[in-house]
Amino acid sequence: MAAFEDLTTTLAALGKRQLYRRRRVVASAPGREVQVNGRTLLNFCSNDYLGLAADPRVSAALKAGVDLWGAGAGASHLVSGHTSAHEELEEALADFTGRPRALLFGSGYAANVGTINALLGPGDHVFEDRLNHASLLDGGWLSRAAFNWFAHADADDLEARLADCAGSARRKLVVSDGTFSMDGDLCPLPGLVAAAARHGAWLMIDDAHGCGVHGRGGCGVVDPAAHGIVDVPVLVGTLGKAFGTAGAFVAGSEALVETLIQRSRNYIYTTALPSAVAVATLASLRIARAEEWRRERLRELVARFRAGAAGLGLTLLPSGTPIQAVVLGGSADALELSAALEARGLLVPAIRPPTVPPGTARLRVTFSALHEPADVDRLLEGLQEGLGA
Repeated sequence: MAAFEDLTTTLAALGKRQLYRRRRVVASAPGREVQVNGRTLLNFCSNDYLGLAADPRVSAALKAGVDLWGAGAGASHLVSGHTSAHEELEEALADFTGRPRALLFGSGYAANVGTINALLGPGDHVFEDRLNHASLLDGGWLSRAAFNWFAHADADDLEARLADCAGSARRKLVVSDGTFSMDGDLCPLPGLVAAAARHGAWLMIDDAHGCGVHGRGGCGVVDPAAHGIVDVPVLVGTLGKAFGTAGAFVAGSEALVETLIQRSRNYIYTTALPSAVAVATLASLRIARAEEWRRERLRELVARFRAGAAGLGLTLLPSGTPIQAVVLGGSADALELSAALEARGLLVPAIRPPTVPPGTARLRVTFSALHEPADVDRLLEGLQEGLGA
């Protein structure tokens, strides 16, 4: 068989295993409801946790940014694409995270891969939580550092892995999500900080799903009042989730940011985000910090859902975040329940391997501050009906 002629066969095999992925075409702006195939569906699958992606104030800022800066940056940051709008946003993000500097990236994936590879190389050591996001895992593997797993959210296991490398004088980087995107639980931050400090390692936290959602003013899992750059030298956050725009950032010391500017290929060799996106994100960041009711609403919705799910006997993973995982086991079961909910006007995705471990296929329910308590009740009713069908 000639090279690549097996693509069709491979795709067919994915379909037989219920692992083939298909895109939906959404015909409306992000929000509590979306239009799909001519139907209005109640949306429980967005990462727009604060409901800012289509907020009129953010949209107005984006339009004003386009009028001032145009539609694109035109070049990389190091050529001519770094504008005063980018600079202002980086300064605002540094203030938001309580760190000296912040650096913009085009995406969270680029930020994670680019940061790990700028800091590590052959002979160094990287320690990753087993359930880390794919971008963190790819960053570790691509760095060519010695790759070490530690058990999910287990600081004691991390301690043991670090102890195994106690004789090495090379760099050691501990990497973890802050909020795990598929389970919705939080990393054991104090334990990770302590273990890293005892072994002379740096700690990198990707708070993609926590920034804007947790803490005072939405500061995230890494509260600057509790953990500074000595505890967590590398902090990553995204802008396309709770902040509703696009891109990502890395926040840390002056030396860290300057190192990334000099060495991160994912930063150096790519066109900068449009300046208009930076303008919109500044508006979104101000709203997210000021409007505490959005985080309060999320907490209320999550509590209501978990209480109702317990009454239905559903298996939920432990999570107090807007990410609620209904574990079903088999991929076919997850797809069937997702389809049953969609038939009832509820958009809830089935998440299957390899995104999650085999045997843990699930529905990933996510809440937005735009949801109402009645929406939660409708979802619970749909789950009850779908499971009873």
